[in-house]
Amino acid sequence: MSIRPARPSDFHAAARLIQVVFDMLSGHFAPAEQQEDDPARYAWLEDWFRQENNRFSYQQVLVKEVEGQVVGVILIYHGSEAEALDRPLNERLRRLRNDPTFTLDREAEPDEFYIDTLSVAPTFSGRGYGTALIQAAEQKARELHHTKIAINVDHDNERAYRLYHRLGTRLRMSGCFMGSGIFIWRSGFSNA
Repeated sequence: MSIRPARPSDFHAAARLIQVVFDMLSGHFAPAEQQEDDPARYAWLEDWFRQENNRFSYQQVLVKEVEGQVVGVILIYHGSEAEALDRPLNERLRRLRNDPTFTLDREAEPDEFYIDTLSVAPTFSGRGYGTALIQAAEQKARELHHTKIAINVDHDNERAYRLYHRLGTRLRMSGCFMGSGIFIWRSGFSNA
């Protein structure tokens, strides 16, 4: 099983896998006319993925490969980096919305390693790849000496709910993010 840091050249597959998760939020990121399944829908995310120092950069992503094909992604960063990583995205969204005050909701606490996005291609689901990606993210957190990891999950995503519960995470609270109900999971671990 091959999990590795993403490369800029992974942009095509990674953007599509990340967009699967963002479909419910796509109106916040792409103009409404680009929400249909066409290449323009992914162009903004492909562009951001290839760039450095933003939330969607390849620098924040681990990928799962099967026979040279990217079939899963996990987008991760430390909460203390969120403001800097979101700055270019907030600037874009302010322009798109014509709202100079718009700012994304904070998803991660400053002391947490955060799983922003976990996605596995539907044709590869049920094979343990999501679990392996989460374990790789936990390992990276340990290597960086972080002791907390967090993820927000849509209330309606029962499959994810079962996965995180099985992996030993604990539900901390319910809340709302960008208009959607979420479960906020928190997990602590040692650096051993």
